[in-house]
Amino acid sequence: FLGPNGAGKSTTMKIATAYLPASEGSIKICGYDVAQAPMEVRKRIGYLPEHNPLYLDMYVREYLQFIGSLHNMKGKAMHHRIDEMILLCGLEKEQHKLIGALSKGYRQRVGLAQALLHDPEVLILDEPTTGLDPNQIKEIRSLIQNISKQKTVIFSTHIMQEVQALCNRVIIINKGEIVMDSAIAALQESSSQKIIKVELTTVVNKEALLAIDGVNHVEQDGNVYRLYSDANADVRAAVVAFVDANDAGLLGLSQEESSMEAIFHQLTAEKQQAHV
Repeated sequence: FLGPNGAGKSTTMKIATAYLPASEGSIKICGYDVAQAPMEVRKRIGYLPEHNPLYLDMYVREYLQFIGSLHNMKGKAMHHRIDEMILLCGLEKEQHKLIGALSKGYRQRVGLAQALLHDPEVLILDEPTTGLDPNQIKEIRSLIQNISKQKTVIFSTHIMQEVQALCNRVIIINKGEIVMDSAIAALQESSSQKIIKVELTTVVNKEALLAIDGVNHVEQDGNVYRLYSDANADVRAAVVAFVDANDAGLLGLSQEESSMEAIFHQLTAEKQQAHV
């Protein structure tokens, strides 16, 4: 679930979890209307908000027991489920520690454990990797990927690599409106931009490459250039001619898939211009 800051991602998630009422429209989860049957929806969802609301003065296992009691879980069944979640979320060594003594990465694991404790059908995560270091991000991504084998997982993020690594479908919103709802593969195929990667033996003037007919934008990293053109344009022959004319020396020429960053910018920029 993608969108610029202020697009409405967190608000939509809060409405979907029956935390906020909708001013208009409706949301159904597992066949239940959120406004008409909020308790039925809550039974079927697990929710981890952006700012993980944990009781820092409680121990991990104590906190999970408290959450279990809120879901009317009791006795051996509850303790067995807590054991399962501690194992799934990698909290074996931390289960008897105060939550306040845990790193942010382990606090996120505790948040995921509480969201999964009652075995929901749908898991809703609002930017679950925000503020984590690279190692923690990798661990949480792996955990989400494992969970997604058994449950529907909806999560928001600003990290495009995360989308490509974890998701099979993406919804992009801007100013409260859906601007794209598509499978990842179809989204990349439908992009209205084509990207050509060119590696040269020497550095050339980026503006000269931009002057090639059909090239809309050029990014430079040393002697490596990425040329953006319309999807129906093929600028490769013109690039080869440019290289020959300027004695630049061609080391590589390849077409890349449109990056999520480029697609995201294209869709949200178009929408912003439409509102101007």
